[in-house]
Amino acid sequence: MAVEISSKKAVVSKAPYELFMLFTDMRNFVTLLPEDKKEGVEADYDWLHAQVQGFNIGVKVTDRVPYSKICYADDGAPFKFGLTLHFGPAHDPYKTDFQIVVDADLNFMMKALLGGKIKEALDKVVDALVAMSEGRMPEGVDPSMFGK
Repeated sequence: MAVEISSKKAVVSKAPYELFMLFTDMRNFVTLLPEDKKEGVEADYDWLHAQVQGFNIGVKVTDRVPYSKICYADDGAPFKFGLTLHFGPAHDPYKTDFQIVVDADLNFMMKALLGGKIKEALDKVVDALVAMSEGRMPEGVDPSMFGK
């Protein structure tokens, strides 16, 4: 069953082109990981593959619309999913209206078990991005991960 789950919308204190450039190259995700989490993670410009809790998970970029949207799709994951990042103009040209939308092929049981957790995780990612764009450490993130 196709399920769409949207994060909350938030204003990120970076221009749309800055956020777009951060998320367009899959190698950037690896550089954000703590050293002890990089083992088993491989990436190039268009894809990222990782081993997470015994599962091989892959994600690839399927579409890039400069400064407004990036679409990702599963590339060897336990279930079919797509992820779209939306970068919209905000009231300030140096800020971005940001939202994440996930489309997943989940059966009824998986939807019941994971639906709320996926929404919660997406909202946390958005909150963390907002905090980091404002120069704050995201809630629940250990600053030592970043050498601080």
